[in-house]
Amino acid sequence: MVTRRSALESLATGAMGAALPAVPALAAQKPRPVIQATGHATGPEGERRADLGNGWYRNPIMPGDYPDPSILKDGDDYYMTHSSFEAAPGLIIWHSRDLVNWRPIGPALEKPLGTVFAVDIAKHNGRYYIYIPFMHAPWAKDLHSFANIYVIHADSMAGPWSDPVDLKIYGLIDPGHVVGEDGKRYLYLSGVNRVALADDGLSTIGPVEPAYDGWHYPDEWITEGYSLEGPKLFRRGEWFYLVSAVGGTSGPATSHMVIIARSKSAKGPWVNCPHNPIVRTHSDKEAWWSRGHATMVEGPKGTWYMVYHGYEKDYRSLGRQTLLEPMTWDADGWPRALGGDLSLAMPMPTGKAGTPGGFTRSDDFTRPAFGTRWSFYGAAPGELARAKVGGGVLTLEAKGTGPADCSPLTQTVGDHAYEISVSVDVDAGAQGGLLLFYDDRLFLGMGIDGQKMITWRGGRSSFWQEPAPKVGKLHLKIVNDRQIVTFYYSLDGRTWTRHGIRSEVSGYQANTVDDLSSLRPALYASGKGTVRFMDYRFRAQP
Repeated sequence: MVTRRSALESLATGAMGAALPAVPALAAQKPRPVIQATGHATGPEGERRADLGNGWYRNPIMPGDYPDPSILKDGDDYYMTHSSFEAAPGLIIWHSRDLVNWRPIGPALEKPLGTVFAVDIAKHNGRYYIYIPFMHAPWAKDLHSFANIYVIHADSMAGPWSDPVDLKIYGLIDPGHVVGEDGKRYLYLSGVNRVALADDGLSTIGPVEPAYDGWHYPDEWITEGYSLEGPKLFRRGEWFYLVSAVGGTSGPATSHMVIIARSKSAKGPWVNCPHNPIVRTHSDKEAWWSRGHATMVEGPKGTWYMVYHGYEKDYRSLGRQTLLEPMTWDADGWPRALGGDLSLAMPMPTGKAGTPGGFTRSDDFTRPAFGTRWSFYGAAPGELARAKVGGGVLTLEAKGTGPADCSPLTQTVGDHAYEISVSVDVDAGAQGGLLLFYDDRLFLGMGIDGQKMITWRGGRSSFWQEPAPKVGKLHLKIVNDRQIVTFYYSLDGRTWTRHGIRSEVSGYQANTVDDLSSLRPALYASGKGTVRFMDYRFRAQP
């Protein structure tokens, strides 16, 4: 019998792949432990990284709000993207050779059509496809229902990507692409439903039909709701496997889970795995909550992995982070998860340290970094024209009445404690500032308009009137120390005055406002005229 521990021991000693290097602190111990409890590695800005540099990694592989991962193995290369929701440009494409260290290639989606989530990457006959559900923006008057599924395509993952093509699938989400035993292409959808695709993958053939009723957990389990969603399909040997999620992506810590079924045809019928659910959070004492929306992929050394998202214990405000869990196959061809609650470090898929990925979040505004470092929230078409970058200055044309309706620039972070600062210079009639932004209903921070400081808390202007200087240019700083947030301001960027009020922000999360997002740094410019931002700095704290 293959147990989780014996399989991981084989993985660590190389029986399921190349031998892994000895970890110095553990090499003298017999038997050698499978996993170790060392802390996270850090990057140049103090940010946590998964690759520990010694042949081990520690989750998350993508700290911060990188939910609904879709991953494609293409030879020795791996590509991944995530739900980008209201961000524009959207759909950052990431590249890796080891499944742990990821580098951004760039955004695949320049044209906003609304909220983007739970996409699927596919490759067929040398061409790349991303199937995309859009939840429609208020200005998209000509669209047919609350959600449409579109597709974009390219000859390279680096693009250029086509404009979105409407597949005319209405009211369903979460596409999953598969090529059947007959060579025909199909798209699975929430529900779980299925529709046939044309050979070019750019239109549908025939009606949308029910395909799979899911695996049903006991009614006494505490979840958000059943929510059969996120179908992802692949072929291994004679079997097609259908991986999906149930339990709801937010709500209680024990909600989301991973289930699997299989069939000898891409059209079913589907037989549920006897081990379902193969991933589940059993208690809020565990390190990762609501783990689900998995894609299964073969790793660099032939070992298989699941890539999925989850909430970090006590840090729902960071959003759903990307996790990597090793798995194995039992004698009957069913998968078994090997990572436990993912609280400890595990062997690198390649058996060695990789080249660190990611990108720095600080910005000296000498060149644009939209779609990677920065993205607009709730952007309308042409939003990028509001921003000019160069010579050490981000000039942002003001619009709207405040953070809620001005499409602020946001960036994703994944650290428990960090400091951000920026210099803000406003025109008369404009207001600009520094925020921690969740969505257009929930944010906090500081703004100035040349006459006063505006304090934002709970998604609205606070009654608190901070006696800051009446100036048009001010240095602003926010410290988020494990969800205790403090504001500072300065005339010269050296001597700082602490704002008179602090905030506790663990409630800035999905269960508060029923919106799947994360609390993240943001710059905003509202009113009339322009706001200039200089010397944005990010630094994670230990």
